[in-house]
Amino acid sequence: MFAFTNSKEKISPTIVGAGSKVNGDIITTDGTIQIHGTVNGNIRGDTIIIARGGKVVGKITTKNFFLHGAMEGPATVNIANVFADAQMTGTLSYIKLNITNNDGLECKLVARKGAASDE
Repeated sequence: MFAFTNSKEKISPTIVGAGSKVNGDIITTDGTIQIHGTVNGNIRGDTIIIARGGKVVGKITTKNFFLHGAMEGPATVNIANVFADAQMTGTLSYIKLNITNNDGLECKLVARKGAASDE
């Protein structure tokens, strides 16, 4: 399935496909970013999803974070959802944390109280 934006939509998802590699300073959007490939760089968006097989090496800043794949670096998020096969090193700073049957986290967890991320 392909995702297209029509004239009535204001924001379309940003997708880094499986097998793709993105190297750069920063990816920024007000919408959703889905990572199925590899990103070496910083990412800012409303919702960031690192899918199974996806990997980010850099800094993430988001309101909603879904980690199924791998993350190396710091992440500042409001709500973190970490799933079974996810792996992370670095620091995960969060307001709310949901972990589902995971033993792959080697990161430092830092709870914040009520302050929104730098969105």
